[in-house]
Amino acid sequence: MSKEIEEGLNLQLDFTKLKKIAQCSEDVIPAIAQCAISGDVLIVGYVNKLALETAVKEGMATFWSTSRNELWIKGKTSGDYLEIVDILVNCEQNSIVYKVKMKGKGSCHTKKADGEVRKGCYYRKIKIQDGKIAGLEFLEGEQ
Repeated sequence: MSKEIEEGLNLQLDFTKLKKIAQCSEDVIPAIAQCAISGDVLIVGYVNKLALETAVKEGMATFWSTSRNELWIKGKTSGDYLEIVDILVNCEQNSIVYKVKMKGKGSCHTKKADGEVRKGCYYRKIKIQDGKIAGLEFLEGEQ
């Protein structure tokens, strides 16, 4: 992933993501990690059966990396684990929500300008001027 996409203020949404996921060798569903205390959405990822079973067994949010095609226990390398409080299932049983408690400083792999880990992956918003998209801007305190 490029630094411009992850840190920049130019809007470059990847509208091909679902097509790429469809080409993944695993059957997956969306999985949202949401802070059980604040309700903040932290991460959107994907889970296959192994990832869900691992999450239940380990008690930590676990995803299937569709880009690396491997199991990803959030925090295993960074130490910023997401402890599962509950796992919610939608009515069509085609997505889940991990209600979690953060066990580290954040949940995003990107960092603020001062080097601090961001709490979640949703740290920018679409900037709108005169009814049109005018790029991105950081949420307050997230630069």
